[in-house]
Amino acid sequence: GLTADTTQLDVEPPPSRLLLASRPAFSEKMMATILCKQYRPQMATARAGVFQALPKDAAREGEIVRIEATMREEEIAAQVLDFLRETGKLNLEDAVIIVAGGRGLGGPDAFGLLAELADALGGVVGASRAAVDAGWIGHEHQVGQTGATVRPKLYFAIGISGAVQHTVGMSHADVVVAINKDEKAPIFQFAHYGIVGDMFKIVPAITEEIKKRRTLFGVQLTKADSATPANDSSRAASGALERSEAK
Repeated sequence: GLTADTTQLDVEPPPSRLLLASRPAFSEKMMATILCKQYRPQMATARAGVFQALPKDAAREGEIVRIEATMREEEIAAQVLDFLRETGKLNLEDAVIIVAGGRGLGGPDAFGLLAELADALGGVVGASRAAVDAGWIGHEHQVGQTGATVRPKLYFAIGISGAVQHTVGMSHADVVVAINKDEKAPIFQFAHYGIVGDMFKIVPAITEEIKKRRTLFGVQLTKADSATPANDSSRAASGALERSEAK
């Protein structure tokens, strides 16, 4: 009765009341909706970042039931020898600002321009599956069904066509800015702001403007700032971008 790694949940109306648990299938090429008709309870686990966590309610209390383990250690084939903490790992799920690039960048060198924009905003660099599969950037930067599902306040989609595999991972962003030379690219259907043109001219211009606004407002950002939703510096940078767009 368990469907794992779901990205969408719903319930059929009465009388069935079946849980509709949707998740990527067939090597992420399609979405499958799985129903548990025979067993109860109906259960599902959700992919990280898909659903927004509710605020903590300190008044709620739960009952802790302790069950003693009956298995002896010698019956377990695997042994835990040590815990190694990984440091410096990119955490897209917690990022407030993401600058992502796709196949339209044309090669790995263009990600340097995206990194400059991300640094100016205090954000991190993301990528589509096409860019990762091409070997232009590491898998830890991938956003989408086979990568991270993100909820940033500001998401740049640069040179990204807007395939379902990618948009399912970033559709919950508060503000999406798309930059693409193809005015018919599907990504513009998800974007709050769209810029049609050459990203090699547009991205450096935005980066330069952000740096000017940072100097004007005295904002100093680091990449760590983008992982803190309440950070005033991140809001100031994104606010400067919105004022620039409006102008």
